[in-house]
Amino acid sequence: MTALPADVALLVIDLQPDFMPGGALACEQGDALVAPINALLAERRYRTVVATQDWHPANHASFASQHPGHLPFEAILLHAQPQTLWPDHCVQGSTGAALHPGVDWAVADLILRKGSRQQVDSYSAFRENHGPDGTRPATGLAGWLHERGIREVHVCGLARDYCVLWSAQDAAKSGFRVKFLWELTRPVTEANDGMVREALAKARIAIL
Repeated sequence: MTALPADVALLVIDLQPDFMPGGALACEQGDALVAPINALLAERRYRTVVATQDWHPANHASFASQHPGHLPFEAILLHAQPQTLWPDHCVQGSTGAALHPGVDWAVADLILRKGSRQQVDSYSAFRENHGPDGTRPATGLAGWLHERGIREVHVCGLARDYCVLWSAQDAAKSGFRVKFLWELTRPVTEANDGMVREALAKARIAIL
């Protein structure tokens, strides 16, 4: 396969066991991504590869277990912003939080752990969700990519309707051209696919 230009990076979002069927927060057919993403990395078409890893403390504020009287997938306000409550997942050091063992991650230039602050969720690879002070702190990824001359980012992974979408949107806001590798993503629920397509169109993000 022909290598892509050096200013194009691949961003693989949260390909972790807890997001696979049977995992704590399973995405529909999430396991179907493991082989094709591993094959894509093996082709070495991308000179720069970044993988993200959801990495929560056991008492993370996004977990329904931390909000008595609430159940997973209910919505609450957290720091005055809408927050979906999740089953406990990707707890630091757990098997479910590991990068998927079916992928050779040796080609990754950076592994970015996100969601490690107890009070703040972090869907995007580029910015945390809103925190107690009302801001969305940067993770540093945009600067890291800019320093390496990256101008275009291709995104794939899990979940299409949350972390991959938010990462794509924030990449565009950070000044990158963005391409969304639709077939290399899977959602928490396919009912959100229409919303995802509308959001990508609004942000002028190409779907491949």
